[in-house]
Amino acid sequence: MTTQPINPLNILVQLDWAEGDDLEFKSAKGGLPLSLWETYSAMANSHGGVILLGVEDDGRVSGVREPRKLKKAFWDTVNNRGKVNLNLCGDTDLAEVTHPDGLILAIRVVQATRYQRPVFLGQNPLTGTYRRNYEGDYRCTEQEVGRMLSDRSDEPADNRMLEDFGLAELDLASLHQYRQRLASHKPTHPWLSEDDGGFLTKLGGWRCDRKTGAQGLTLAGLLMFGRDETLREAQPGYHVDYRERLSDDPAERWSDRLTADGTWHPNLFQFYLRVARRLVADLKLPFRLDADLFRKGETEVQEAIREALVNALIHADYNGQGGIVVEKLRDGFEFSNPGTLLVSIDQLLRGNVSESRNKALQTMFMLIGAAEKAGSGVDKMRRGWASQHWRSPMLRDQVQPDRVSWRLPMVSLIPDESLARLEGFFGKKFKQFSTNEVQALVTADIEGTVDNSRMRQICTIHSADVTRLLQGLVAKGALLQEGQGRWSRYRLPDAGCSLHKDRDSEHKAEDSVHKVASSIHKAETSEHSEDLLAIAATARNQQRLQPDEMERIILGLCHGRWLTRNHLAELLDRHPDGLRSRFLTPMVAHGRLRLRYPDKPNRADQAYTADDLVDGNAIALTRHTDK
Repeated sequence: MTTQPINPLNILVQLDWAEGDDLEFKSAKGGLPLSLWETYSAMANSHGGVILLGVEDDGRVSGVREPRKLKKAFWDTVNNRGKVNLNLCGDTDLAEVTHPDGLILAIRVVQATRYQRPVFLGQNPLTGTYRRNYEGDYRCTEQEVGRMLSDRSDEPADNRMLEDFGLAELDLASLHQYRQRLASHKPTHPWLSEDDGGFLTKLGGWRCDRKTGAQGLTLAGLLMFGRDETLREAQPGYHVDYRERLSDDPAERWSDRLTADGTWHPNLFQFYLRVARRLVADLKLPFRLDADLFRKGETEVQEAIREALVNALIHADYNGQGGIVVEKLRDGFEFSNPGTLLVSIDQLLRGNVSESRNKALQTMFMLIGAAEKAGSGVDKMRRGWASQHWRSPMLRDQVQPDRVSWRLPMVSLIPDESLARLEGFFGKKFKQFSTNEVQALVTADIEGTVDNSRMRQICTIHSADVTRLLQGLVAKGALLQEGQGRWSRYRLPDAGCSLHKDRDSEHKAEDSVHKVASSIHKAETSEHSEDLLAIAATARNQQRLQPDEMERIILGLCHGRWLTRNHLAELLDRHPDGLRSRFLTPMVAHGRLRLRYPDKPNRADQAYTADDLVDGNAIALTRHTDK
């Protein structure tokens, strides 16, 4: 693939940034540093990035000596299959950048495709594969590498044959109900004349191996029509969960919940039918469709919701952690599933690109009108939300554990009340901001923060242009930056807290209560600060902890109290953004932590508790510390 040459001006601009997920500084005083290759692997297996040789950790340019020798060493190593399994760099991806303090070598690493991952060092992918998170490059676990190897296969994940599983493992009522749906949607479809076995084979739920002659149920067949006990036996990590958070009371965890409880068969078809009804039950929009959200002249909004639901079901990695989680909130919807994106975020947002992890499941939902042609789902979500002038659907992907989430906010793209707040705060200066700058400020006002990824989902400008726009607003004093590189978040200045005074007037009384609670909370946490520091001591003393150990400490800190992200970050000596993306958000999704304001997860004063949710180890940790 041909890429544009590196732009030296862009590189010089990036020297003012600190290292991040897509930017790495390396000294190179003694030649090519060995850690260069760990970063090369990590960036290739993540989102790509740029490595700057001749720059110290603090951004100071020290320069490189003998650049020709360094470049030769780089090309010799990156093309040596005994050192690196794949060269992703072309001639335009290595450039000399002149700086007054010395010469910089810039190396651009592109994101590897699903068919190229894992990019690893040495001969063994299980020990030589790296990825990036907020704390830097980390060696992947065998499970992470296994998922990359599985994703690169041409054979869909759901085509795997399950040994010793037959038709008796299915809930035949679900299969027959599905057949009725297909007959209603496509009355003349030729597969309807098949018996159950033949029908399931046509769907991809039953397979015969031509080489061995073995026959059996596929993973797709089990996931779509399986019985409760069979699903748990074949896929121990399988989990589906629907939650409604519609109450004004922050102490009420959810107003309705649907999950596996032994009263129904929680296969994907039954989960779809039940969740589809609930998602659109009280939408104040005209619609013409049946009770199960199948297409009968539905509006673009219902179509978007249906696509988001099915998207989570057909793209999930059912060997991953956390299962399918669907949430209905007072101001929107959220859909999350285990797994990674099989295409880059930019490719996904451009649309018309399909890389389905579970092709048989995709076909099954398409046949009954619950999914559209490949690559159109994201377009339909964005078009449906744009039809109501709501804020664009928000995409997030995270690592450790791998999860992808879509949030569909039912909030105006540029609400009049937000404009009024911003105009009141900035005064005459507000009229001097460009359209995209206004959009960034409105996003920060409504969603609490704004970042590069979110702006690319709202506007149609390039990532580098977004960064310049946001940095420009920082230079003007209109935004404050938190974090660095790809992890940067931007918020309105502290003085801008006045912007939020008149927001959500229906919550004014509630907010006054929380102000009192906040004062009590401050006194409480101050009183027990020594206890909290004792619980967090292991994390403070070790910058690298196993994820389960860090989760155990967080649960101990949050047991019986509410703590904000910033307070937790201070106690644990971690960056608040990295802490939220790696631990807090996944722990909330998995039901291990609870939000104080579940209907507004991006509130600046959001707090977390593990009250009534803490596992035995964390409770033991807390009690031991209290003694």
